[in-house]
Amino acid sequence: MSGFRTEPGVLARARWPEAGDDGPAPGVPGFVSSQFAPVVVAVAERCLRRRYGTAGPVGVRTGIVLVSASGDRVSAEHVRATVEDGGRIGPLFFFQSVPNSVAGHVAARWGLRGPVVCLSPTGEPYADGVAEADLLRDDGDADEVLLILIEQTSDAPTEAVAVLLGGEGRP
Repeated sequence: MSGFRTEPGVLARARWPEAGDDGPAPGVPGFVSSQFAPVVVAVAERCLRRRYGTAGPVGVRTGIVLVSASGDRVSAEHVRATVEDGGRIGPLFFFQSVPNSVAGHVAARWGLRGPVVCLSPTGEPYADGVAEADLLRDDGDADEVLLILIEQTSDAPTEAVAVLLGGEGRP
């Protein structure tokens, strides 16, 4: 994934996969079939641990901006195929909400007190995500923002990048 660089205002960063990541990301209760949610959780937790250890941020309003043009593509394709075949869709495949619900899952698990925003980029994904993060910080809604970029393709494993943005130096 592009846009993974060192710059002022970057408090921590992570990606999935990194060296030593063999196989899929660990499963997340309530999310099935797709690696979208497990990869979001894995990369977010990895990034937050690099900044805060296991305690999480205290006294800091941390928002989340999740950027994905495709969303949970695997679940969407499963739902499409099931509907075309006249099958019944299970309640865990309410795929429209996967990006929002997994971002909320991360926020709840880590006690993050900032806003959660999911967006589909109209330009370069990292730049669009940073612009949204800057808005949240400039408006006073968040002190720092966990920016997560994730895409799923049909021909490659799911990859993601997480960058914790904060401080005075702006990217």
